[in-house]
Amino acid sequence: MATVAELITYPVKGCAGTSVNSTRLTPAGLAHDRAFMVVGVDGVYRSQRRDPRLALVRPTVSADGGTLTLAPAAEPPGEAYAGARGEAYGEVRVAVTTSAPRREVDLFGTAYQGIDQGDEAAAWLSDFLGVPSRLVRVPPEHDRKTDGVTPGTSGYADSSAVHLLTRASYALLGTRLAERGAGPLPLDRFRPNIVVDSAPGEAGAEDWAAAPHAEDRVRRATVGSAELGYAKLAVRCAVTLVDQEAGARGGPEPLRTLATYRRAPFGVVFGAKFSVTRPGEVSVGDEVAVAEWGDPEV
Repeated sequence: MATVAELITYPVKGCAGTSVNSTRLTPAGLAHDRAFMVVGVDGVYRSQRRDPRLALVRPTVSADGGTLTLAPAAEPPGEAYAGARGEAYGEVRVAVTTSAPRREVDLFGTAYQGIDQGDEAAAWLSDFLGVPSRLVRVPPEHDRKTDGVTPGTSGYADSSAVHLLTRASYALLGTRLAERGAGPLPLDRFRPNIVVDSAPGEAGAEDWAAAPHAEDRVRRATVGSAELGYAKLAVRCAVTLVDQEAGARGGPEPLRTLATYRRAPFGVVFGAKFSVTRPGEVSVGDEVAVAEWGDPEV
């Protein structure tokens, strides 16, 4: 049967993810996922597309959502992360506020509201990234509508609330890369929320996740006590070219190889996006049961 192999939440858009064993799947995705965003002084969002060093920021959120901690990634051997003033980085703890004044922020040209999280977080991020930056949080009244086959909502994610990827799809990419003489790439290049794997189950149990790209055909599925509705395929961008451990852009892979067999009319695709149609609890090891299938777009 198909089961949840990993759950990964990304509290700050563009920054590193945090693996969890269990969490609540809210209408906006995994708890705290993309609830925060780094913006320039003009309110425009920052992304690894232009600021790859975001990958080196390790955010964690307390269970109640009241405290956000920003910490630097582990230093590569022989290197140290130092800011514009030359100091080594420690962590900064932010007392999350939802009552501060709202400000306009820009995400892909669309205006939303954000709650500024104060000067200490802004100073830490500005120094670490080397560009003036502010940190904002999604307001409680955030009412974003996401598109796709199944509309939904999300925080500051690129689009839909949940990005789901199977290990079979990832394994096939590894094979295709090797065939082209390229080395393997870590799963974190693709920043999934739910990683699904096939696992031994009862005789006759559905093992849909054993087939690469079966997630393309899933239209409705239950996971834990939650339910997902298919929105669209995940179009891959330049973020997949960023080495998440180095915080720097690498070579042309995986986009070059993906383009040879995963090109759709609207872009290079890998994985699928889902809306949360029924919130609930989800844990690693939970079965992912498909209730409805559709035709693949690739």
